[in-house]
Amino acid sequence: MKKPAPDYMSAVEKYGGDILASEGMQSEKTFMQHGTTSTYSHSLAVTVMCLRIASALRLKTHERELVRGALLHDYCLYDWHKPHKGLHAFTHPKIAVENAERDFELGEIERNMILSHMFPLGKVPRFRESVVLCLADKLCALRETFRPNKH
Repeated sequence: MKKPAPDYMSAVEKYGGDILASEGMQSEKTFMQHGTTSTYSHSLAVTVMCLRIASALRLKTHERELVRGALLHDYCLYDWHKPHKGLHAFTHPKIAVENAERDFELGEIERNMILSHMFPLGKVPRFRESVVLCLADKLCALRETFRPNKH
């Protein structure tokens, strides 16, 4: 008998329900990330991808921190396609962590996840969760950019 697929959304809701319901996260539905994908949808897809990668590779991770850091990795709360201070790829991790710290309590793992998710353009990932996020974010960005209606 085949083993049932993990229910990743239950982990997302368990550990990140407050983030998903927050005013800031809800505003992400109005900002486009890649192609026709909103920042909210991108963040959710990246979070599920993080859980899938950790499961597939049988990595020991802190699931709560993995979910929360992934949901908040692009918590910039602005449209990055419009002119903004500095180059978005280099500045948005710091803006995202500032916004996330203002609205939620972050631990060391979540903070490093957010600040290093653009590696090698920014900070170096220091935790397994941070490395998983880097990979998941890039995979989802590629999928959203090149297959915008297939995610």
